[in-house]
Amino acid sequence: MAALLVALGASVGAPLRYLINHCLRLRWDTTPTTGTLTVNVIGSFILGLLAGGAIDGNWMALVGTGFCGALTTFSTLALELQDAFTDERPRDAVTNVALSLVLGVGAAWLGWILTS
Repeated sequence: MAALLVALGASVGAPLRYLINHCLRLRWDTTPTTGTLTVNVIGSFILGLLAGGAIDGNWMALVGTGFCGALTTFSTLALELQDAFTDERPRDAVTNVALSLVLGVGAAWLGWILTS
């Protein structure tokens, strides 16, 4: 049952990641890095909410593992960092890592505080 819940959550999270990135690029002419940072921070906040609350394993499988796992993307962050270093933009890479860590951990902490 848990595997089906993970798949169901992922079937919503992955398209939402694409739509958020696409909408940010169309609406505000942002870079793909902005979209990656945005979905990672949103996913971190949601996961923090779940971790701080008393939820059962089925909800964690559906929303935490499935939805948040598909919404957020470490692999894309890694690729964007590699691209920045390859294009000789180390400042962009360092800024991206710093923002991802500070905002992601901060969002998870805020979510946890709000529900614990």
